Amino acid sequence: MQDNLNIFYNTILSVPIVTFFVAVFLKWAILRIISWKFSLDKALGSGWMPSVHSAIVVSLATAIALKYGVSSDYFALAMTFTVIIIYDAINIRFEAWLHAGAINERLWEKKYKESLGHLPSEAFAGSILWIIVSVVLFYI
Repeated sequence: MQDNLNIFYNTILSVPIVTFFVAVFLKWAILRIISWKFSLDKALGSGWMPSVHSAIVVSLATAIALKYGVSSDYFALAMTFTVIIIYDAINIRFEAWLHAGAINERLWEKKYKESLGHLPSEAFAGSILWIIVSVVLFYI
C-alpha cells in the first residue's frame, strides 16, 4: 500500500464521484452525436451507453483494489456490491423494460418509461472504461 497517495486516493470516494461526472458527460456526448438533441434527462437517466451504474461501482472496486489490494476485505465487499449492481442493471431492469413496453403496447400509449436497464455491451463498456479511469487517477 502506498503511503503518499494522490488527491483522488486520499479520499477514495472521489474516484466514483469523478467517474459519475465523466460517465454522464460521455453518455450525453454519445446521445448528442446520435440524436443531435440536448437531453440532460437521458444523460442522467437509466439506460444507454455507457452504463453509469457499472462505471461507478467498477471504479470504486478498482480504486479499492489499487489502494488496499485484491485480497482485502474492502475489495471483497466492493466486488460483491459491483456484481449485484451490474446484475440488476442488466437483468432485472431489462425485464422491467420489456414489461413496460408490453404494457405501453396494450395501452396504445407511452405511459411507462421503457429505457430502464442496460444491454450487456453497455455495462461491459462502462466497466472497462472505468477500470482504465481508476488506474489513471491512481497514477496522477
